[in-house]
Amino acid sequence: MKKLIIAALCALNGAFCLAQAPAQYNVPCVEYPMVDDQGRATFQLMAPNAQSVQADICDKKYPMTRDEKGLWTVTTDPLVVGFHYYFLIVDGVSVVDPGVNTFFGCGKMCGGIEIPESKEEAAYYTYDPNIAHGQVRECHYYSNEEKQMRRCFVYTPAEYENGKGKYPVLYLQHGMGEDERGWSQQGKMADIMDNLIASGKATPMIVVMDNGNCSHSFGQKKGESFADFGKSFAPVLLNDVIPYIEKTFRVKTDRESRAMAGLSWGGHQTYDIAAPNIDKFAYIGTFSGAMMNAQPILNNPDWNKKCKVLFLGTGTEEDLGSAGIHKQFVDKGIKHVWYESKGTAHEWLTWRRCFHQFVPLIFK
Repeated sequence: MKKLIIAALCALNGAFCLAQAPAQYNVPCVEYPMVDDQGRATFQLMAPNAQSVQADICDKKYPMTRDEKGLWTVTTDPLVVGFHYYFLIVDGVSVVDPGVNTFFGCGKMCGGIEIPESKEEAAYYTYDPNIAHGQVRECHYYSNEEKQMRRCFVYTPAEYENGKGKYPVLYLQHGMGEDERGWSQQGKMADIMDNLIASGKATPMIVVMDNGNCSHSFGQKKGESFADFGKSFAPVLLNDVIPYIEKTFRVKTDRESRAMAGLSWGGHQTYDIAAPNIDKFAYIGTFSGAMMNAQPILNNPDWNKKCKVLFLGTGTEEDLGSAGIHKQFVDKGIKHVWYESKGTAHEWLTWRRCFHQFVPLIFK
């Protein structure tokens, strides 16, 4: 009824009313935050004793207004389409909006909101009830490198349960301040994979998402240097994760059936791990990858023969050096695929698009 009333009130004192709908990640029975058809988000918080409340989203803090009952409200400017972390700041303290589900990002649990694209633009990462769907499993294994239990998430294609064949494997990494949940939650990895496989654009494969030991922000761990940030993940992947996957799942174990990719710092880790181990990985993808040094590739005379696909992707509104690496590769004749996501920055929509472009290229 409330939605019908809002839709019916087309003008009030000359102001046009925009259609609103509850945001995608709201908890059950909660209306706010809401998103209107201009991409603006409206946040509410009941905090009668608070002195000031702000909504902190997309690098901007919006002061919220209090009514007589203590309900604080604000509507943002139009926001860029895609997924965004956000917080509410109550009397100077940053808190998660109790009206939404949480996501791990920025080194902590965050609120999350999706500013929707058009149905056509979002089709590749939208759940399709008319196709077969794979599974994302939560798996636990013991790390001999770290002498402790670890967790990874593993996507298996829909056909995996009913067959006996073996599958190639993509090891897919998150970025700094995120964790192994990121790709299956914020990244909508499973929907992208299901849609690509169902359309015949991608080879059925297993996707492994593990924690890259970079779930904190740089500087949070005492004594950790920039060079050491997340470096401890390499032996874990090579000596623990890959053997666990190859023992537990029906997978192919030759180098041409193994790929690695990652976003942001996960792209940096992909480059640092896979490039020196080209005998183990035939496909490499970096999405907004923080590639600090291209020399191991540039100085390898056999690189073009050994690497079947080298993919570099970035958003047009960001600059982490990918364009410079791309130019070096062009100048030195290094075969690679260069992809730019139009209008997006260092954000999940860029990485969804990069993933969507990369997956059809591998295991062909």
